[in-house]
Amino acid sequence: MDSDAMAETNGEPAWLTKALRKRKIQAAALQPYLAQEAGPADETITAIACVETLAGRVADGDFTAYDVVSAYVRKAAAAHQKTNCLTEIMFDDALQRARELDEHYVKHKTPIGPLHGVVMTLKDQFNVKGYDTTLGYVGRTFQPADTDAVVVTLLKDMGVIFIAKTNLPQSIMWCETDNPLWGLTTNPLNPAFTPGGSTGGEGALLAQHGSMVGWGTDIGGSVRIPSHMAGLYALKPSLKSGRIPYLGTPVSTEGQEHVPSAVGPMTRSLSSLRLVTKAVIDAAPWKLDPQVHPLPWREEAYREVQSRPLVIGLLIDDGIVKVHPPIERVLRDVAAKLQKAGHEVIQWDGSLHFDCIQTMDSYYSADGGEDIRRDMSVDGEPYIPHVAALVDRGPAISVYEYWQLHRAKRAAQKAYLDKWQRLRSEKSGREADVLLTPTMPHSAVPHRSCRWVGYTKVWNLLDYTACVLPVGSVDKTVDLAASEPSVEGYVARNETDKWNWALYNPETLHGMPLSVQLVGRRLEEEKVLGAAEVVERVLSEC
Repeated sequence: MDSDAMAETNGEPAWLTKALRKRKIQAAALQPYLAQEAGPADETITAIACVETLAGRVADGDFTAYDVVSAYVRKAAAAHQKTNCLTEIMFDDALQRARELDEHYVKHKTPIGPLHGVVMTLKDQFNVKGYDTTLGYVGRTFQPADTDAVVVTLLKDMGVIFIAKTNLPQSIMWCETDNPLWGLTTNPLNPAFTPGGSTGGEGALLAQHGSMVGWGTDIGGSVRIPSHMAGLYALKPSLKSGRIPYLGTPVSTEGQEHVPSAVGPMTRSLSSLRLVTKAVIDAAPWKLDPQVHPLPWREEAYREVQSRPLVIGLLIDDGIVKVHPPIERVLRDVAAKLQKAGHEVIQWDGSLHFDCIQTMDSYYSADGGEDIRRDMSVDGEPYIPHVAALVDRGPAISVYEYWQLHRAKRAAQKAYLDKWQRLRSEKSGREADVLLTPTMPHSAVPHRSCRWVGYTKVWNLLDYTACVLPVGSVDKTVDLAASEPSVEGYVARNETDKWNWALYNPETLHGMPLSVQLVGRRLEEEKVLGAAEVVERVLSEC
């Protein structure tokens, strides 16, 4: 252990001495780039939201990899200065890699791979050789990884250049982005508001065009919630390492495999979401990660769902926490436009959701908080309030009790499968292709206000594929005023519902991005992404 973690230094707690040392190193790495003037092509490069477009322009010689990386590191440094979104700064190594790619291009007259020169970033959970992977813990600093995560290796081989890692909450297990090591990440649109979590650093960075693609993990909404709050796209695949490799990505509660987190991308365009997902699957990750299913990309499934009218299950209310009026507005608007375009919309209810969420919550604390406590004890760092509440939820359960949780999960999955097959269109008799649901019951809200993530984590327990699409924003000129009788007089169902409803104020939330969530069943990544193309196409035509 580092010597300054052994005892207090200069009257400071050991954890703080270590954290301040880490922040000093970060500041020194950032400073040269904050002082640089923008290049003539910076805005042109960083305004390109489509990965395929940027990769094509690099391949055509319009930009060099060095041009692209230079533009993005300057933009990322500025984004961090505004929102505190970065952790590990890899700018120098990124520029060196860009020079190497450019030399290859000059010598061979061809890109090194299909994503030559494309800039990406990583939640501070993915191993990158030579850099720390902290998970928001002070106790994991100054322990650089020996190897890259598998997904990092695959993407580097395609020509991707990683420029930084991004902030996340202490322990990962929260929909806010805050920890004693790096501090609080703020929303680019309003510093008093959260960017969401746990992949909130990526959300804040991408929203400011500081990266093209961000990679995160999702055990209860952690790529979907920040995307919802920042106007981005995200995909939560099925299973830990089901389609996207997880090996080399440390996580809290590691070893808990019954409701594991999944690696997923966050992007600024839907085409990019599909492209990077397909690229990783096409790279045969099962040859490097034994948990990945040897399931190649199924182009026919992606195209088939776009070739016909869809049946879409519309879920507006899970029966536990009512969504804010703007959330309901965009869901009904999207559903109406889909119907007008010839797709069938059937009503979907929140039955089974409460039981699924109770089971899910029991998995989070099955070890009595031991996994988190062990990391926290390394340097004696303080607990952020949400993490303290999580580890104090109750004692560890027995192996037998854990088995019963697994039985409950299996029963819930079977019950929901039966529900999916039972609820059918009255017109065609077909079952739903996908569900159209809220991502969150609210938009971005003030820091530490999020209390309900049931609209995302239910799909983790069921192991369903889910995709988030940005759709509009809160509009005080359209959405119900807080003084409207239907708003002011709403009778809450429970304390969480009461808390959530009290957050609604279209005046303060005005302009905050909104989204919808498309949900498919297990291992239906191609189908869900294809359905997302249908939805986006319909919305663009209206």
